[in-house]
Amino acid sequence: MDFMLTEEQSQIRESIARICAEFGEDYWYRKDLHHEFPHEFARAFAAAGWFGAIFPEEIGGAGLGMTEAAIIMSEVGRNGFNACSTLHMNMFGCQPIVKFGNKEQWRRFLPPIIAGTDRACFGVTEPDAGIDTTHIRTFAERRGDRYVVHGRKVWTSTAQVANKILLLTRTQKFEDSPKRSGGMTLFYADLDRSKVEVRQIEKCGRNAVDSNALFIDGLEIPVENRIGEEGRGFQYLLHGLNSERIIVAAGILGASRYVLDKAVQYAKDRVVFGRPIGQNQSIQHPLAELWIKQQAAELMLFKGASLYDSGAECGAEVNGAKYLCAEVFFESASRAVRTHGGMGYAKEFHVERYFRESILPLIAPVSQELVLCYVAERALGLPKSY
Repeated sequence: MDFMLTEEQSQIRESIARICAEFGEDYWYRKDLHHEFPHEFARAFAAAGWFGAIFPEEIGGAGLGMTEAAIIMSEVGRNGFNACSTLHMNMFGCQPIVKFGNKEQWRRFLPPIIAGTDRACFGVTEPDAGIDTTHIRTFAERRGDRYVVHGRKVWTSTAQVANKILLLTRTQKFEDSPKRSGGMTLFYADLDRSKVEVRQIEKCGRNAVDSNALFIDGLEIPVENRIGEEGRGFQYLLHGLNSERIIVAAGILGASRYVLDKAVQYAKDRVVFGRPIGQNQSIQHPLAELWIKQQAAELMLFKGASLYDSGAECGAEVNGAKYLCAEVFFESASRAVRTHGGMGYAKEFHVERYFRESILPLIAPVSQELVLCYVAERALGLPKSY
């Protein structure tokens, strides 16, 4: 068992770190404060070819594995969850097209995603369904050579800046479907704003990357833009969940490390009663404990990524990694604020921004509680509880 990065993996990490170094704390402070999408950061990654990291080489991607993707996102995450979310959809969110799209769709859809000239969003969650995706109501009715879509989506990230949407709909009503997960279909379509109203949701953190409610009224999608078979969209969605867990976990692990570094440096520099506060065990011990937890989370993360790349079953491991990384990010950000004392509450020290961002991974893309349900069922063999 080898815990060392290969030479290629080390070069990937260094390359990503160089790009991220061009966008410092003040950049992310301004973007978050003014709710501005980080277009410059996205363009830098696209120009360096990293949007194509895990896409097939035959369409201009690098053909890297999920282990390398985790290395990339753990480095990006040091810039915060805003940075991660800037890249998520173009780098990883369109993998259902890679897995289930045909070659003609590859040629049409994927090169602009890799180049960053197209920006996609993902329409799945709905206000009345939440995590119970089987009960979505957005419906696509086939009319000849196209589908016409009506419905609503919520918490759709990047829709303010996107020109494309990966959209999950029903093509068969829930009550008419022989199985709960049947009757759903996946599309990749133009985000036609004459048919889709996009309303931004004001939220606690990660304000540089928008979240939105979508109101779809008569969106027309050509049949050739359907991904895979009609009625199998939910299965296609499930296929990508393990990779999503790895990518999200890696980013928030990177964020937790950065904010811990901030707390440690402040503990070294801040002198009270004639001594640095980091000399006090009440400061030392919580920070040391967080370092240990971060190491444990990293081991689970890369175990899950390794299993994924080998084609082995990895659901419990990658969900466990997401759980651990989310917990340690929240704990690290909270402790960083407390270590800074009053200054931790001030925006100029940046840790309060990481604290606001650390709340989101506890509830999305899957809640900590639902992860525990999954592990209880799949790893421990307990009865399904939902």
